[in-house]
Amino acid sequence: MTTIHTRPLGAPETAATAAAIHRNALGAAQKRLWQAAIGTMAPDAQAKVPQGPEMEKLDLDALLELSGQATQPRPMAAMLHSPEFRDTDLRSLEPRQPEAIGAATLDRTRLGTNARHAPALERAAERTGIPATALAAIVNAEAAKDSSGQWNVYSRNSRSSAAGLGQFLSGTWQGMAETRGTWLNQTAQAKGWLDRSGQVRPAARAALLQLRYDATASIETTADYAQANLKLLKRSGIATGEDPSAVARTAYLAHHLGPGDAARYLKTGLTDARASLLLRAQIGGGRAAQAIARSGDASAAHRAWLDNYVGSRVRPERFA
Repeated sequence: MTTIHTRPLGAPETAATAAAIHRNALGAAQKRLWQAAIGTMAPDAQAKVPQGPEMEKLDLDALLELSGQATQPRPMAAMLHSPEFRDTDLRSLEPRQPEAIGAATLDRTRLGTNARHAPALERAAERTGIPATALAAIVNAEAAKDSSGQWNVYSRNSRSSAAGLGQFLSGTWQGMAETRGTWLNQTAQAKGWLDRSGQVRPAARAALLQLRYDATASIETTADYAQANLKLLKRSGIATGEDPSAVARTAYLAHHLGPGDAARYLKTGLTDARASLLLRAQIGGGRAAQAIARSGDASAAHRAWLDNYVGSRVRPERFA
C-alpha cells in the first residue's frame, strides 16, 4: 500500500484535502450521470479508448481542416447563417435565472488567476441563464492556458480560424453577430457594422473578428452560443439537463459537433461513416483504426472517446 503522508495532517490541510476529495468524487459521479443520460458505452469499452498528450485540446474543426475532410458548409456555420436561426430573436426567449437550472454560485477564489473574468462570467450568466460555473468550465476547456492556468485571451489555433477565449471560428463569430438578440449582434449594431439587412458589412468584418480577443465579448458570445444550441437541441426533443454539469457538457458537445450532429449523437448516434471521419480527425488514422477494431464499430469508438473527453474536461464543480 502506498503511503501518502509521512506526518499527521493539520486541521487546515485536512479540510483542504477533504474538500478536494469531495470535489473529485462529485465530478466523477456527475460524469457518470451525464454519460448515462446520453447513452454512453459500458466502462470496459471506455477503458479501451486511446489516451495521450494529443487529447489535451479538442479542436474538431481545426483537425478536420488539417485532414482536408472538413464538411462544406460546416454544420454550425451553416445553421448560424440559416434564415431559421437568424430570424430567431434570442431576446424573445423567456429569461431563465441560473437558479432555475440548479446553478451553483461561482466561487471567484476557484478561478485562481482567472478571477478577473468573474464579473463577465456572472453578467453573462444573469443575462442568458447559463450558469456562471458552466461558462467557466466551457472557457477553461477551450482557451489556451499558461503554466499558472491563466486563460490566454489571445488564444489562436494556427491550423484554423479559431480564436479567443471561446475559440470561435470566423464564420461562427460572424453568424452570432448576425443573430438578433445576441450580445454580439447588439454590439455590432451599435458600432454600425451591420447593413440594413442585418449582415456584417465587408469593411467591418476585420474589426468584428478582432473582437474575439476581447474577454468580455468572447464570454458573452460563449453564453449566447450555448443558449442557442441548447434551445435547438430541446426543439429536437433532447433533454439537455438541469444541473450546471449537464448544461455545460451538453453545450460543449454541441459547440464542437454543431447542433445537427449533436442531436443525432444524443438521440440515435452518428453513422459509422461520420463517426469514423471525426475520430480519425481527432486522434489520427492509426489510433482511430485501433480503437474501432477494439470497440467493434466506429460509432462506439467515437462515442467512448468523446464522452470521456467531455466528461473529464468540462467540470463546472471546479469553480463552484
